[in-house]
Amino acid sequence: MSLSTNDQVEALRQRLARRHHLLGWLGLLVFLSMGVFLEGLHGFKVGFYLDLGNRIRREMWTLAHAHGTLLSLVNIAFAAGLPQFGSWTIGRLRLASFFLIDAAFLIPVGFFLGGVGPSEGDPGIGILLVPFGAVLLFVAVGLVLWSAHKARNDQTN
Repeated sequence: MSLSTNDQVEALRQRLARRHHLLGWLGLLVFLSMGVFLEGLHGFKVGFYLDLGNRIRREMWTLAHAHGTLLSLVNIAFAAGLPQFGSWTIGRLRLASFFLIDAAFLIPVGFFLGGVGPSEGDPGIGILLVPFGAVLLFVAVGLVLWSAHKARNDQTN
């Protein structure tokens, strides 16, 4: 017996909600640990991190920590709302999930890599991952808004 499209969407919602919960909490653990590590570098006055010539590294790694933490929380929020929020199609749901996960990876990793080997005034080449991640994040948020708007229209009709 095959599942109806509605049942397939509901099953996919449950699977993706679990995936985003796990990845969100894992990301939160990783990026909060990174924050503790950065605070340790600051507390022990490690020159590799605090010297004036390493200002770009410090800024990039702080941005990686902050964006990673925030995007982990976005994944948890997406997972929490997914089972009951929005009118989704299978394709739109998979795309939003894929883009959200990729953005949560590319943005903080891009900032981190940008701080690994900065030149005199510019971050390292890894920073080029950030705009790609940002585009994916914008599209994922747009897909969530589209599904929310579609659900609202479906309820009023």
